[in-house]
Order: sequence, then C-alpha cells, then structure tokens
Amino acid sequence: MGSLPTWADALVAALLVVGTGFALVGAIGLVKLGDFLKRLHGPTKATTMGVGCTLLASLVWFLTDPASPHGREFLIAVFLFITAPVASHLMILGAMRVDRGARPPEQQR
Repeated sequence: MGSLPTWADALVAALLVVGTGFALVGAIGLVKLGDFLKRLHGPTKATTMGVGCTLLASLVWFLTDPASPHGREFLIAVFLFITAPVASHLMILGAMRVDRGARPPEQQR
C-alpha cells in the first residue's frame, strides 16, 4: 500500500482520535455508573460512536488505496449501528422484567 493523500491521512487520524475519545468515555461510564440501566447507557451510546468512528477511519484508509477497494468496513458499520440499539433494548426489557423497580412510573391520564 502506498502513502495516503494528506487529506485522507488527516481525516483518518481525526476519526481515530475522536473514536478513541468516545470509546474511553463509554468505558469510564461502564465502570463508574451505579446500576445496570445506567451502566448500559454509557457503552451503547459512546462506545458505539467510538467503534463507528474507528470503522469510518478504516473505510477511508482502504478506499483511498486503488488496489484494494473493499466495502467490508461499511458493512460492519451498518451491522453495528443496526444491532447495538436492538441488543441494548432487549437487555433493558430483560432487566425490567427481572426487577420490577426498574420500570418507569406509569403516567396518569
């Protein structure tokens, strides 16, 4: 693989830094927050964006190389952004079924 153009190199570096920052915030939220529902919030939001930025950086890296134009990273990112919210939603439903106190209060009409 040859060297990247300057704009692509800067974009890849920026996406990696932003992705690492999001992943770090999600990991800190997982460790520091109190109960299950709060701990689930950090990784589903921040870490998904962190992995997404990293995958976008990989996509830019491989799309600027004319010898290997692959869209695998794009498919991985699409799969990640579809499955992560569904998985977290199912975990929240399971937690609310096990712990009745985790349910939000019902609204009065």
